[in-house]
Amino acid sequence: MFVFVLQLRQMFEGQSEFYLFAFFSIIIWALWLLKVLLSRRYKPYTGEYHGTTSVVIPVVDEPLDLFRDVLTRIVDQRPDEVIVVINGAVNPALQAVSEEFAPLVRWVHTPVPGKRNAVKIGTELSRGEITVLVDSDTVWTDGTLPELVKPFADASVGGVTTRQRILEPERSWITRWADWLENTRALYSMPAQSALGQVGCLPGRTIAFRRHILVQVMDDFMHQKFLGVFLEVSDDRTLTNLTLKAGYRSVYQYTSLVYTDAPLQVKKLAKQQLRWARGSQYNTLRMLPWMVGHAPVLAIFFVADIVLPFLLFGTIAGWIYRAVSGTGVNLYQAILETYTGLSGWVWVVATMIVSSVLSMAIRQIRHLHEKPSDFLRLPIFIVVSTLFLMPIRLLGFLRMAHASGWGTRAGAYSGGSDDLIAELENAPTGPADVVDRAPAGVVPTQRTAPDGTLLTASPAPARTRRATAPTPAAPARRRRLNPLAAIPYGIALVIFALEALVYV
Repeated sequence: MFVFVLQLRQMFEGQSEFYLFAFFSIIIWALWLLKVLLSRRYKPYTGEYHGTTSVVIPVVDEPLDLFRDVLTRIVDQRPDEVIVVINGAVNPALQAVSEEFAPLVRWVHTPVPGKRNAVKIGTELSRGEITVLVDSDTVWTDGTLPELVKPFADASVGGVTTRQRILEPERSWITRWADWLENTRALYSMPAQSALGQVGCLPGRTIAFRRHILVQVMDDFMHQKFLGVFLEVSDDRTLTNLTLKAGYRSVYQYTSLVYTDAPLQVKKLAKQQLRWARGSQYNTLRMLPWMVGHAPVLAIFFVADIVLPFLLFGTIAGWIYRAVSGTGVNLYQAILETYTGLSGWVWVVATMIVSSVLSMAIRQIRHLHEKPSDFLRLPIFIVVSTLFLMPIRLLGFLRMAHASGWGTRAGAYSGGSDDLIAELENAPTGPADVVDRAPAGVVPTQRTAPDGTLLTASPAPARTRRATAPTPAAPARRRRLNPLAAIPYGIALVIFALEALVYV
């Protein structure tokens, strides 16, 4: 803030100097003010909705105690059905936990890893008017489901998401930071966008859609490419985009609360944030023409998310260039002349730190009102959010059109025109359930999806013992070069070149 004020004064005094940091700060404050004004119009829905609900839970592997708790809390809120889609390797332990809650909970297995394919299978099997997609590590609170479906009393609403917080945020600085980010979104960005009926990304930890919308957009969800690549990640943003383009509203229900986990290691946190950054900016560019025409305020929010890391990089690079070349105006000259020697620089640094903390405190006033003790952690929040998150978003932009996938799931469905059967044949773990024996009078339930995927479901409420058929490892497929992956690099090069013109 201190530097921002000095730069504005320098520019308004008729100097020819243009400061990227001043532009960066103007965007930050303008966005905050816009979110504050819009979010003041937000109110959660209160009308009752009495339609049927199906809960779909894609899962690869979870600690059994956690998964049992997840199912317990969901079952307690009495949806009409719960479908657990186990994808990838056969997991008898998860099957057994699911069967503890039969007949309300039924499980199905697909050897194709990947969340999108699991969502597709669960949607096809569901019968409710509302399909609720839940991450397998997301813990519901009392009233999550009845509050979540209330907005569907409005026929124009197509998708709804919850308020989300981190489990036990006091465990480490990472979980505190993650919970702080979640709460900031819940207090500013989400209500602001919901007031317009255009939440740009309904976070997928718990997200509800009208089932007929999912059926309508499923082909695009499973196959649509952009910049020559299909991204498995950012499935929630993709479904939100398709719902908005279908003419429905996407909204946020503050009264529906869920908790989820966060990484405890910096490396895992960086991978998570990079995955989100890639998916978010990939979808921003893909959705940009529609947003400009139909949701201009949403376009402002998401384009700013792309532009700000570039401005910050240009600002830091410019400061380094000015320091090395000895060019530019010394904005601190008056202070250094008043307080000579080391004391002058102490005053400069202290003023910058204090003004930065106060500036962030103003923009975080709602969160600090809920948790005043976080005021003392503001310097750490500023450093992590700026020096850790911004570079990751910049890297995510550059790599948005690289090979798809979660990075941790071998053989995951890769979208495009490839048939799922081919994916099954190439999946390194590709097991199929084999029934050794079934109780008398019980026939195991097997069905084939329209695309040919073999699904093996639980014959609730009886249990069946299953074994895994060994499958030889398939040779790795060669990754094809995607020339369109160079487009983000070209855009970045143009932006950096324009920023360089400010300093030379």
